[in-house]
Amino acid sequence: MRSILILLGAFFIVGCYAGDLLSGKNDPKNEWWSLSFVEPSYMKVWVEDTAVEDINGKLFRRTGGGTAASSEPEDGTESARGWNKNISSSIRGVVGADLPKRIYVRWQSIVESKTYRAWVEIPEEARQLMHASVNERCPATPQEPANYLTMVYLGLAPGGIVQVWVTDRCLKSIKVARAQAEVEPLGPSQGKTEGRYAYPVSAESKRYIERFGIPYGSW
Repeated sequence: MRSILILLGAFFIVGCYAGDLLSGKNDPKNEWWSLSFVEPSYMKVWVEDTAVEDINGKLFRRTGGGTAASSEPEDGTESARGWNKNISSSIRGVVGADLPKRIYVRWQSIVESKTYRAWVEIPEEARQLMHASVNERCPATPQEPANYLTMVYLGLAPGGIVQVWVTDRCLKSIKVARAQAEVEPLGPSQGKTEGRYAYPVSAESKRYIERFGIPYGSW
């Protein structure tokens, strides 16, 4: 019995030591988180507005907008089908907000000439990943500090599809939510531009769509 207790004690000590090595609680970090946008290849969008309700019930308006990150590989493949494997975009801090409870987005789908809007519920799993990403070090690189900033990506696709990713402690993008947006009845820019969209469909997008079409159902 004594030997078993000693062995259990040794396991406990080793576990605590490993946990200390991976702790990033005291590593430098940004107090806010980032909200960014991505789009499928060639499926251009323009984000008109976003808002965030955090876990304290506080609403933050106009938390970002503009273009979304994308790629346009001229390789003859159906690259717009599905999402890119490497999800990344520019950093856009949501200043003052605690972890998100839900996120609002309104955007123009340029290739469809449609405008969509949606509230997306953010699950508890996502918030746990976000918290861990800046407070725990990646097990593969325990000598490196924890991430300085935690990130949320909104993927916006034709048909009004919204896909949400957050980064984990190893900077891997994890899918955490998906939503179906509704068409904005006022049209682009809330009807203030007489139906004009932010910019025309690019020649590259036109060529792609003429060859492959818009891959609805792949996002």
